[in-house]
Amino acid sequence: MYKKIIAFTAAILMMVACTTVPITGRRQLNLVSDAQMQQMSYDAYDQFLKENKLSRDAQATSMVKRAGQRIQRAVEQYMAQNNMSAELQGFQWEFNLIEDEQVNAWAMAGGKTVVYTGILPIAQNETGLAVVMGHEIAHAIAKHGNERMSLQLSQQFGGQTLAALAGSQPGVANQLLMTAYGVGSGLGVLKYGRTQETEADQLGLIFMAMAGYNPEEAIPFWQRMEAKSGGQAPPEFLSTHPSGSTRLNNLKKFMPQAKTYYKK
Repeated sequence: MYKKIIAFTAAILMMVACTTVPITGRRQLNLVSDAQMQQMSYDAYDQFLKENKLSRDAQATSMVKRAGQRIQRAVEQYMAQNNMSAELQGFQWEFNLIEDEQVNAWAMAGGKTVVYTGILPIAQNETGLAVVMGHEIAHAIAKHGNERMSLQLSQQFGGQTLAALAGSQPGVANQLLMTAYGVGSGLGVLKYGRTQETEADQLGLIFMAMAGYNPEEAIPFWQRMEAKSGGQAPPEFLSTHPSGSTRLNNLKKFMPQAKTYYKK
């Protein structure tokens, strides 16, 4: 009976608690307010920076911040042009490079972004880095983290609100946040689904193009990412991404749209 109640509750929540992903128009479950998600992200991000080592490579750090700020301006421009600036309310953008061999990067609600030094050799240059950062920031703009958190709240906690969970089990709520954004590694991490990854590819191409980076460079970047696996288990960054051929086909399909935003 209890399981049936949970299932019924989740079904009702799916119908009434939905938002729309920018550009793609997909309806998504969202049980978490932007303000809640942002505040938890800001607290978690500050704690993460205290516990991890910032890169001392001034040139690479500058490149990360420069690419991030260019993409930030592109996002703000896109949202303004489409009457969606309210979606960025409360954003406190930040871009940091972490000294870590992980081939990974992520962006939290509110624009809090991290790049690991392990992904820089694959990025090769600032345009390659813009592919990564555009993709990760697109996850934040599309509220994929909110969606993942909402799904877990409905499936594991009977539709309990994030505020209620944080009040009764703050450690669980914080871990849910961190895993929803792929912070860390291992089996406990909640990966983005393939639909979300494809959306991030599409949005990311547009954002990097608007920022003045050639979107066509996304194709060789993802080819390098695939090659990194060498036929073995893929890097954490690719663990649930679409297969190489599927991603390349999708990128080629999205490219004409992205190129309309690109001005050299």
